Amino acid sequence: MGVAKRVLASLFLIGAIYSTPQMAVQTASQTIVEEGADGMTRAVNRIIGGIITYARWPGSAPASRTLCVVGTPRLTDRIAPALPGNSAAITVRRMSAAAATGGDECDILFLGRMAAADRQRLIGWVRGRAVLTISDDDPGCLYGAMFCLATKPAGLSFSVNLDAIGRGPLRIDPRVLKIGQADGGVP
Repeated sequence: MGVAKRVLASLFLIGAIYSTPQMAVQTASQTIVEEGADGMTRAVNRIIGGIITYARWPGSAPASRTLCVVGTPRLTDRIAPALPGNSAAITVRRMSAAAATGGDECDILFLGRMAAADRQRLIGWVRGRAVLTISDDDPGCLYGAMFCLATKPAGLSFSVNLDAIGRGPLRIDPRVLKIGQADGGVP
C-alpha cells in the first residue's frame, strides 16, 4: 500500500473512531450544588462561566459575547454565566432555533429541551463556525454539543464532546479536557 493510501486509511480510521458518540465523550467533572432555591442556578452559571473562559475564538477578543438560549433549559431558567474579573461581558438572549441560525449574533449556544429537528438543525449550522455549544438536555453528550451538563448525586457535572470541538475553529484550552477527565474535580 502506498504512503498516500496508508495516510488516507489512517485518517479514515481516526475519523470513524472519533465520530462515534461513545468515543467523543470524556468523563465528567463536578461542582457542588449548594442548598437552597438558587443552589442549582449558581452551580449551572459557575460551570457555564468556567467553560466559556476555556474557549478561544479566532480573531481579536471583543468586549462582549452573546449567549443565545434556545429551547427550555432543564436545570435553571436563569442563565447568567459567572465569569472571572477580566473576561468579556456576556449578554444572554432567548431565541428560537430559526432565529439563532438566521444570523451571526450567537457566540455561544445554550441548548435546552427542544424538538429533535431543531437540535439537529442547530448542531448542523454550528459546524465550521466559531460558536461554543453547551446543553443541559443531553447528559451523555451524544447529540453534538461541545459541553453537556448533567446532575449527579454529588452535584452538577459536565462532559466534553471532543468530536464536536474538533469540527469548528474554536480552540478549547487543553486544561478543560483534564477537568473533564477529573471525576469529582471542581472547575
